[in-house]
Amino acid sequence: MGTSPFFFRSIEMLNRGLDKQELLRIVEAVANEKSIDKELVIGSMESAIQKAALTKFGNDNNIEVTIDRESGDIKIQKVLEIVDKVEDSAREITLQDAKKLKKQIDEFKIGEKIYEELPQIDFGRIAAQSAKQVISSRVREAEKNRQYEDFIDKQGQILSGIIKRLEYGNVIVDLGKAEGVIKKDELIPREILKTGDRVKAYCYEVKKELKGHQIFLSRAHPQFLARLFFQEVPEIYEGTIEIKSVARDPGSRAKICVHSQDSSIDPVGACVGMRGSRVQTIVNELHGEKIDIIKWTEDLPTLISESLSPAEIQKVLIDQDNKRIDIILTEENLSKAIGRRGQNVRLASKLTNFEIDILTDKEDSERRQSEFKERTDTLIKNLEVDETLGQLLVSEGFISIDEIANSSAESISKIDAIDEETASELISRSKETLIKEREAISQKLKELGVDEQLINLKGMTQGMLVILGQKNIKKINDFADLSSDELIGGFDEIKGKKIRIEGYLEEFSLSRKEADELIMAAREIAYK
Repeated sequence: MGTSPFFFRSIEMLNRGLDKQELLRIVEAVANEKSIDKELVIGSMESAIQKAALTKFGNDNNIEVTIDRESGDIKIQKVLEIVDKVEDSAREITLQDAKKLKKQIDEFKIGEKIYEELPQIDFGRIAAQSAKQVISSRVREAEKNRQYEDFIDKQGQILSGIIKRLEYGNVIVDLGKAEGVIKKDELIPREILKTGDRVKAYCYEVKKELKGHQIFLSRAHPQFLARLFFQEVPEIYEGTIEIKSVARDPGSRAKICVHSQDSSIDPVGACVGMRGSRVQTIVNELHGEKIDIIKWTEDLPTLISESLSPAEIQKVLIDQDNKRIDIILTEENLSKAIGRRGQNVRLASKLTNFEIDILTDKEDSERRQSEFKERTDTLIKNLEVDETLGQLLVSEGFISIDEIANSSAESISKIDAIDEETASELISRSKETLIKEREAISQKLKELGVDEQLINLKGMTQGMLVILGQKNIKKINDFADLSSDELIGGFDEIKGKKIRIEGYLEEFSLSRKEADELIMAAREIAYK
């Protein structure tokens, strides 16, 4: 920071007491040069003079320094407080001595302050150096604060600058009044940037730290793509077209979902531009990154199908509670939906914020057959019925012992080949089976040592309690400390890859809302 001419000239003037107006002109010049408040520069000079005065007259004194903003005159004053009894002679004075000092009969009061003017000081080499440090520190701090305030408003925007240097794979960008950094993992893969190149990047964070502020930039951030469309497409800038979501595999492929507030405007066509001119400008900036522009719709199956283009989808099964979607398609469309190294389905998942599982129609058929057989076998084993009756019950929607036990004989007897007597017997056997299961589970919970408070938690089933006990979650406090993802499963992103987390109670098909309610109920008991 080249402020030495200011320091030397201002200190020299303070020494000689010459041309106070010139001193003020220098102050104004520095304030303009550094884009900081003139008052702060004068204040830093006052602090520097005060520090030098304390060195000369004694650090025990209370000294105030003021520089007249109009004339440049410097006033150095010792401040004394009027007290009944003096304990610190450097800072206090009695009422009687105050009257003598001021040689006047004005009424003074205990607690008031009087000011004794001190002579101007001559800055020596050490004092001048100290003054330089004080002023330098204050001006530098003010400059940092000003730069932070300037750039905090630019967070979330695209900034342009010249590459100043490369450090350990990171790119340092000269933004004019500050420097920004593009970390190695925020660069577009295989992109070659050189010192002196002009570069655009998305400002995703401006951080204030003790050593100064840091401006973090990215060319790989999904919002970099969004802001490029914001710059290139007037309808987006004006708010007529809205960007709903963005997903990127930087340097390779991206998907952007857009919606038009005006039904007469095609959002995809507007983003593409005449003969692809608008989108091509963005593709060039991203060094050839392919961009799929998708029209947003409230119809989720249609949106998912469009997101997985060019694959043709047969069926979409949506689990809203767990944010999961099963996609059923033909074998021929499987590779198109998944994409190279899973890229297409991964980007579609990020774009829609749903976890997507892709199955061929054959795999879907096999899964449904497996579920049908498993449910049938459960009824055959527990209710002691033959295979035909078991299959008949499952196909009519009675897929569990619980459902049969809670049904009426009338509803079951509506099934062809099942009379009311058989229906009553099925219900009776179901209830007996459930009682036996509860007794066995209750014994199991005692053996595991599961706490009564957890057992009595509303919404908790015995099957859940057994699983939790086996996972060493036996007390209400243990359960209260869990997250919903730990209960129902979820995904964590590590190094850009989604990693599946298995939930303790995943097999019970709890919704996220149900999991949250269970945890909150436990916390109310545990922390009351």
